[in-house]
Amino acid sequence: MKVPTKPWTLLYKVRQEVLPSAHQYVNEWREKANKIPNDELRKQALSSIKEKAFHCDGGAVYGLLAGKQCRNIIRFIVAYQTISDYLDNLCDRSTSLEERDFRLLHLSMYHALTPGEEPENYYQYRNDQDDGGYLASLVSTCQDVLKELPGFLNAQGIMHQLAGYYCDLQVFKHVEKNKRVKLLEDWFARHQHSVPTMTWYEFSACTGSTLGIFCLAAYASHDLKTEDMDVLKDGYFPWVQGLHIMLDYFIDQEEDREEDDLNFIFYYDSEDKMVQRIRFFKEKAEESIRSLPDREFHHLINKGLIAFYLADKKVQQNKKLKQTAKQFIRFGGLPTLFFYLNSWVFRQT
Repeated sequence: MKVPTKPWTLLYKVRQEVLPSAHQYVNEWREKANKIPNDELRKQALSSIKEKAFHCDGGAVYGLLAGKQCRNIIRFIVAYQTISDYLDNLCDRSTSLEERDFRLLHLSMYHALTPGEEPENYYQYRNDQDDGGYLASLVSTCQDVLKELPGFLNAQGIMHQLAGYYCDLQVFKHVEKNKRVKLLEDWFARHQHSVPTMTWYEFSACTGSTLGIFCLAAYASHDLKTEDMDVLKDGYFPWVQGLHIMLDYFIDQEEDREEDDLNFIFYYDSEDKMVQRIRFFKEKAEESIRSLPDREFHHLINKGLIAFYLADKKVQQNKKLKQTAKQFIRFGGLPTLFFYLNSWVFRQT
């Protein structure tokens, strides 16, 4: 399968090959979520699928890098992203604020990248327990796909590293409100030496994306060496992942204010500074992508990412956000405008 390098061929393949498979797998998980015995766990599982299934749609695009393994990689991506979104719901609307609870829940994301690891009782430290095997089934699905990929063992260490960052972030950002910023600042101080110059909240954003893991999984369907996987990681972390999550937080501003949730966009001194930094992240992401195989594809994904988020109804229905979004579309160039218009039309149907 040829990797698309033009906006129109990418869009065609996404609609004809990627989305039908992604939606099939999402529907299967929705059916399983509907059978969860515990009321609260069932509610959060179904809510996460209803509200965040578009994350699976976006991530599944990386299946196009996997050739004959396209459907298998999409199966992994949908399962892994479904874990991420489900746990985010459990932690955001949690009946617990314990670090050990969040840590054990997110151990499932590490186990999902570790074929042969037996699932644990990830709900041990919370009252709601019986999910009918839902989370363990998501974990084993990820394991089943990964263990068959010829390049997986060369990618696993880096996937674990990115998952470790992700899980730390989710733990620290969901504990008691008066502890969050200090935990995140201290965490950043421990890793500051290994990333380019940025703030603690920008580093946190860089760790909150699953795109690097999806990219590595797709290339693991080929027999690549460990050094090739290092190049892929450097292509996505920190800049592409940072851009991804900053856009995610940008569109969630109103919702996060209402719910009093942590949002990294709020820590900028002004809107001008926020726009300037997102532009900077976009430029650095384009630089880091140049070293990747199939770099034209990754450039399209990066530009499509901007469009995908800015076409969201949260932006379209908010005059102030929509005005700012126009600046992002302009610095994204013509491919971003093309994807934006198509994303907007697609969301209306």
